[in-house]
Amino acid sequence: MTRNLPTSSARIEEDISALAAITEPDRPYTRRAFTPMFLKGRNWLAQRFQAAGLTTHIDAAGNLIGSRKGRKPGLGTIMLGSHTDTVPDGGRYDGIAGVSAALEVARALENQGIALDHNLEIVDFLAEEVSIFGVSCVGSRGISGTRPDEWLSRESAGLALADAIAEVGGNAAAQRTRSDIAAFLELHIEQGPVLESEELDVGVVTAIAGITRIEIVVEGRADHAGTTPMGSRKDALSAAAWIALAVERFATDLAAGEYHFAATVGEFRVEPNAANVVPSRVTMLIDVRAERRADMEHFLAELREGVAGIASQTGVTVPEPRVLSDNMPTPCDADVLTALDNACDANGARHCRMASGAGHDTAWMARITKAAMIFVPCVEGRSHAPEESASAEDIALGAAVLLDAVQRLDKDLQETA
Repeated sequence: MTRNLPTSSARIEEDISALAAITEPDRPYTRRAFTPMFLKGRNWLAQRFQAAGLTTHIDAAGNLIGSRKGRKPGLGTIMLGSHTDTVPDGGRYDGIAGVSAALEVARALENQGIALDHNLEIVDFLAEEVSIFGVSCVGSRGISGTRPDEWLSRESAGLALADAIAEVGGNAAAQRTRSDIAAFLELHIEQGPVLESEELDVGVVTAIAGITRIEIVVEGRADHAGTTPMGSRKDALSAAAWIALAVERFATDLAAGEYHFAATVGEFRVEPNAANVVPSRVTMLIDVRAERRADMEHFLAELREGVAGIASQTGVTVPEPRVLSDNMPTPCDADVLTALDNACDANGARHCRMASGAGHDTAWMARITKAAMIFVPCVEGRSHAPEESASAEDIALGAAVLLDAVQRLDKDLQETA
């Protein structure tokens, strides 16, 4: 479908292609936070911001920000953006599409001579992906005052995170929680197949799923694999397999409901891991994601009951499942969601409401402001892989939706203040 959009797919394609070319040698689309290649990409992006008429700076949290002053700066700031750091071997569109779309909003406003009442900021958050320090969303947690102080002393190759933030131009000790941000919007590729399979242009994200990670240890007994009768074994691996299947069954039942739910046994370590020994111990790590906290609580209760039953039936020992981390779901703001729905309608974007099963910077920005995000389709739902792909036309339509929503919010936020 040909659309007459106020945003340019050609400029977006140029942005993405230029950043894609800034990559580690022989590693497609790899630009991890705190590396020289990441800083090279940041330098290019800062020049791109400036060419769009934005004033650039690195804030204390290490985020690159391009600013456009509003007519009534006392109203605060509408912020748009995402991140340009990548996972290894798979970051052509993840985050980058959102930064380019946000930048395109600023360019479209400049080209059309549109002045907002609010300040506008375009942000490239620092280290959204898991960094060399083992932590993620470093920049958005910094802005929102949710970055744990103890993170700053984490080290990688003898370098502390606080020093690494300083090397990218920040100053962790001077970071203060932002109180001037009136709204935050983020565009991202879906990283899933729903939009493409249903031939939709935009997903308006209602919530970002809470993520809980659970460790289960199954204690059996090591025995000779050839001489121990089948009925006399305490096979930790067999019992763990039952538990994995129970996880799948519980999650499938919950996923059949109205709200997003998913659970994955992503790590499985077997001891002694020898072909001729009955496994004596298995450690499992379960990643669970729920749009509604009630569903997570229900799953955890079912898991505890199911694990106890399997242990009793198989004769192995399974201590209480241990919750390693437990992040609450983050609902997106109702007023911003309405603005995005209306912007989709105004731009002829076929859209639906949907939850995000992945974590995003938006989840942390929602702690301090009205926040929401939109998804655009990606090919076959692929992400975090070299094959990750999305069309510049789809991103340009998403950018047009953001542009429309920003102008609506510029007025609506004053009426509800």
